[in-house]
Amino acid sequence: MREIKSKTISAAALAEILGDGNSHEMLDVRTPPEFAGAHVPGARLIPLSELSVEAVLAGHTPDAPIYVLCQAGPRARLAIEQFERAGCEDCVLVEGGTQAWIDAGLPVHGGVRKVLPIMRQVQIVVGASSAAGAILALAVNRWFAVLPLFFGCGLLFAGITGTCGMALLLARMPWNRGRDSSCDCCTSE
Repeated sequence: MREIKSKTISAAALAEILGDGNSHEMLDVRTPPEFAGAHVPGARLIPLSELSVEAVLAGHTPDAPIYVLCQAGPRARLAIEQFERAGCEDCVLVEGGTQAWIDAGLPVHGGVRKVLPIMRQVQIVVGASSAAGAILALAVNRWFAVLPLFFGCGLLFAGITGTCGMALLLARMPWNRGRDSSCDCCTSE
């Protein structure tokens, strides 16, 4: 993954900035179920798969920071890369994302989680497929060993690049897409 040019900020430092009473632009690029489960107060949901940089920049005040976060950082980096390609250098990566915010004990908005988090879905799919492939390779035909090899290589790629193709694919599944991309508590955020 290419290194982003933009600045970074810790969750604690962002909380201090947000507490100054001024309005700040903060984008959360996770999926609607992740956002509904817990999100930073004031964050606006725009899933990475639906991000339109041009639309965001149309209402953006130049030279004002756009704080971008996801669950832990990789999707926010991808979003920032899109902004940088469009010529916007105002993005600030929230280090560690929403998880760092929660770990710092900062307040979050959220509701009842109705869908498993994306990474748990990835773990279930990879684990089940790898186990099935290994069992089939032992019991039916050795060529089924290609399944665990494929998923192992996918995990290796995700670990090295910080981009999980399966997570991006699962995020597009119907059960991970909300009826709309907001929740009652954050339509104006």
